[in-house]
Amino acid sequence: MEAFFCKTKLVCGSGSVAALGQLGCKRLFLVTEPALAQGTGGQLVINAAKCSKVEIFAKEEPEATAALAEAGAARLRAFQPDLVAALGCGSTLSCAKAMVWLGQGAYSFAAIPTTSGSGTEMTDSALLRHGKRWHPIAHPRIQPDLAILDSDLLQQLPKQQIAQGGFEVLGNSLEAYVSRRSGAMTDLLAREAFCSAFGALPASFAGNTAVRLKIHQAAAMAGMAYCHGGLGLCQALARSLSGLFSVPMGALMAILLPSVIDCNAHVAGKKYAELARAAGIGGSGETIALQNLKSGLRRLRRELNLPETLAQAGIEPRALWCSAGKITEAVLADPCCRDNPMPVEDFLIRRILEEVTGHYRTDRRRVQTGGVSWYEPIYRAQ
Repeated sequence: MEAFFCKTKLVCGSGSVAALGQLGCKRLFLVTEPALAQGTGGQLVINAAKCSKVEIFAKEEPEATAALAEAGAARLRAFQPDLVAALGCGSTLSCAKAMVWLGQGAYSFAAIPTTSGSGTEMTDSALLRHGKRWHPIAHPRIQPDLAILDSDLLQQLPKQQIAQGGFEVLGNSLEAYVSRRSGAMTDLLAREAFCSAFGALPASFAGNTAVRLKIHQAAAMAGMAYCHGGLGLCQALARSLSGLFSVPMGALMAILLPSVIDCNAHVAGKKYAELARAAGIGGSGETIALQNLKSGLRRLRRELNLPETLAQAGIEPRALWCSAGKITEAVLADPCCRDNPMPVEDFLIRRILEEVTGHYRTDRRRVQTGGVSWYEPIYRAQ
């Protein structure tokens, strides 16, 4: 049996931020970023909401942290709004979700993403950073009542955000499509999200603003798909590596996706081939379609100037393998792994890490960490 429900009302298109004014609220608590608070984006939201009282919480830190969420929740409780609006990137939306969770108030919650990536505006989950770990939180109460995809906010997107966010869309939709919990509805959303983003990303990266709403909508569709169908090993690995080495999730997913596809192909090859054909890069046979999917992602990665290896992303092999135990532990504990089509074990994680490290492996040496002996690859610079 498949159940599908989405409480979030979605409005799209130029000027759609005006939907805030239809809520009839009087007290607005705006969670955003300093540049947006001081620029036209923040003012656009304030004017559209038509509230007599406004409190702005400008998130000074680039990431959503537990401490930041607690500070924002205290401000929210003191202000007692009837509307909370989150304006910004995925981490800003996650931070606002955590504030809503901690604030324990009765108010409408609107999410207005300014980048196309995580699709968190359509989900009941968020990621909070504490120390060197990302911690997921999930509850129906933190799912926005209203999501606004306003194309007017996408005109000045930096190329790096287009590329990294685009691969988040591709990774989220691809993992939702092959998830153990996938169904007819999630497949429909994930397939359309992947195909739309895959086809439109080169044009958006090249400066064509007309296609950006399409990718924005793809991110939202991918969010709805994984909210019901789940994610997988690529997301779990990206979270672990991002937490330890502070590398953006989208860049990590661009590096990891082809190797994760290879590892899952034994049980999910048919669905991967279906997705490749839907995107126009498949072949008559499953093996060819699978190879074309991996090659297509690698080709797009190069076109968007994203790193191809962890070394190119700034993670040195020595630092990576010194932290291999922590990475493996975090991945195995991540709830995303429960929905991965292939059972996730430590040897699978290490195999992927070896493939994406990015330096030539010349030998192995025996090392001992925490009383446990294992063999560490020795890498030489390319």
